[in-house]
Amino acid sequence: MEVTKVTAMLDLIVESTRRRVKEIDSSVPVEERQIQSLEKSIRTRKQNGVNPVIAEIKFRSPSEGLIRSYEDPAGIASGYVDAGCAGISVLTNPEFFGGDNSFIEKIRPQTAVPVLRKDFVVDEAQVRETAALGADAVLLIAAVLGEELGGFIEYTHGFGLEALVEVHDEAEMENAISGGARIIGINNRNLKTMKTELETTRRLGPLAAGRGVTVVCESGITGPADIREMRKCCDGFLVGTYLMKAEDPAKALEGLVCA
Repeated sequence: MEVTKVTAMLDLIVESTRRRVKEIDSSVPVEERQIQSLEKSIRTRKQNGVNPVIAEIKFRSPSEGLIRSYEDPAGIASGYVDAGCAGISVLTNPEFFGGDNSFIEKIRPQTAVPVLRKDFVVDEAQVRETAALGADAVLLIAAVLGEELGGFIEYTHGFGLEALVEVHDEAEMENAISGGARIIGINNRNLKTMKTELETTRRLGPLAAGRGVTVVCESGITGPADIREMRKCCDGFLVGTYLMKAEDPAKALEGLVCA
């Protein structure tokens, strides 16, 4: 796709999200519960000598089209847990990623690992909604939130949730760290061009060294060889398309965890 068309797609996703925000029922109570730490899960697995992988449930995307025919998200999640995932990422954007909020509600009671809600957050109501759904963490995209990022991180932490803050360049990395991010996801896919390069994590990963943050490599992992190559640049990985395209996602995940 041409850059202008891709940029327009990002704008469409954000526009669509703003329309969805208007439908959020803010009267749904946020129940007090024990939040499971995604950061701790990643760190513990790394210390134990296994590759921390946040395994994603994603049925389609603008760049890939249909990734996998729909099947029970709870079943996929159960397989991921058995294969040793550090957490489960759940796409909830319906229009562009085939996601649904109900996926989290189906998965949460059946898994003991942290659940990350992955969507295009543009409003604080979505953070509150994430807490009400039962997720433990939420994705915040630096390129979408800009100067508001720090406020969103603080608001997220106020609910006891963790924020996985997604960055793609040096300026976004500094914005995330100065804004209080504790988990930073380096997206190897450029949201303006949709081009994926693992070089992005190689370049940005060292900038976070010694700064008290946990670094997650996002996008572009195509097998165990990529895990072995990239783990020196990050603490963990978020993998979606590779797993969801596999005949047996859980078996594919096991290969990454043990690579």
